[in-house]
Amino acid sequence: MSRPNAESRPDPWRSPVIVAQIPDTGLHRKLEASVAELQAIAEVGGLREVLSAQAAFEVVPKSGGRIQVTGHVRARIGQTCVVTLDPIESEIEEAVDLVFAPEAEVRKMADLIEEGQDDAEPPEVIDPPEAIVNGIIDLGRIATDALFLAVDPYPRKPGVKFEAEVTALDPEDHPFAALKALQDKKKGK
Repeated sequence: MSRPNAESRPDPWRSPVIVAQIPDTGLHRKLEASVAELQAIAEVGGLREVLSAQAAFEVVPKSGGRIQVTGHVRARIGQTCVVTLDPIESEIEEAVDLVFAPEAEVRKMADLIEEGQDDAEPPEVIDPPEAIVNGIIDLGRIATDALFLAVDPYPRKPGVKFEAEVTALDPEDHPFAALKALQDKKKGK
């Protein structure tokens, strides 16, 4: 099962926040996905089902037009065990801590990072901020992305181990058995 490409996939869970309307003291948002959003999340994420999805975020303005989004995402998802093919459910809890900046600032930082890669030993680089697109930060998309990143791509029922079936090889069944038979026949055995 492949992860969806964040740039090309639809947004199944939307909760836009207009950056210009965020108060100086910040804001707190609690989100809960509707039944239709849960179905869309499951479809986009390649999951058997999403039973519930909630998120809680603190959205706080920082200097330079930056916005920090912290919080967590909780979900209950249905998948298929890769060993037994039985349906299983998993709990997901993922922390979120992202910084958003105006698009122009993000582009400048990307250029600086590219220039710095010419050095013999590159310095440690922290993650660049996410871009604020059209003056909006979509908390639903942040929650969906965090949920998808936390999904186990190879879920297993508790206590189940994959054990490959081992069969003993027949000593007469090897690549040179036919040659040996011809040689034996030639010798008159």
